[in-house]
Amino acid sequence: MADLDQTALLVIDVQRAFEDAGFWGTRNNPDCEANVAALIGAWRSSRRPLVYVRHDSVEPGSPLAPGLPGNAFKDVVTGDPDLLVTKHVNSAFYGDPDLHGWLQARGIGSIAVCGITTNHCVETTARMGANLGYEVLFALDATHTFDRTGPDGERLTADELARATAASLHGEFATVVRTDELVRSGG
Repeated sequence: MADLDQTALLVIDVQRAFEDAGFWGTRNNPDCEANVAALIGAWRSSRRPLVYVRHDSVEPGSPLAPGLPGNAFKDVVTGDPDLLVTKHVNSAFYGDPDLHGWLQARGIGSIAVCGITTNHCVETTARMGANLGYEVLFALDATHTFDRTGPDGERLTADELARATAASLHGEFATVVRTDELVRSGG
């Protein structure tokens, strides 16, 4: 595992809009937020680089749009980060300010990712991070997602989607880890 003292924690899109089951549907992993809070606490107490990422949607009707209550971070996202990135797309690497430039300027070669949703913005950021040369730790139990219907009309549960993300990423784009592993390893 990467040297965690040289690893930035990216807390991705842990925003209030994702509490709306009527909009998003059924979610998995009720422990996500507690695990995100544990990671933030571990990174903050160890004075490691902490990055918050917020999705400022430009899609009409999105509860994640700036100015709406759903755009705000959930209560578990506390204190000031070292960097706040805002984005309109799935990858934190296409946000403002430039995440890659910020990490490179500080000599940071590894990232740990957590947040919402497992198979969208967190996975996309992990894949892109790996393609940019970062060692990526994917804290699966500090993410959650929602059930989705595929193009064939079949419904996939959030747990199935999370397992598929883990299987696709592990060993190729990231090392899939648990929150307690990251906290125990120096948190």
